[in-house]
Amino acid sequence: MLELLFVIGFFIMLMATGVSLLGVLAALVVATVVMFLGGLFALMFKLLPWLLLAIAVVWAIKAIKAPKIPQYQRNNRWRY
Repeated sequence: MLELLFVIGFFIMLMATGVSLLGVLAALVVATVVMFLGGLFALMFKLLPWLLLAIAVVWAIKAIKAPKIPQYQRNNRWRY
């Protein structure tokens, strides 16, 4: 909802200052892209601890459930 109010206010202020409609639409597109990228960047930082926790849990589970290789299969690098 706040983003919609921002876009409406941005549009009205650009029209009030005498910018053409094409300039207003170009500015709205640029502002939308910048806000979208800024939101993705902020969301990435917000979710980064949870992503690191998920990676650590997967790493721990793989380390615990690693397949046990018998001793006779480990030292067979000299056998052809």
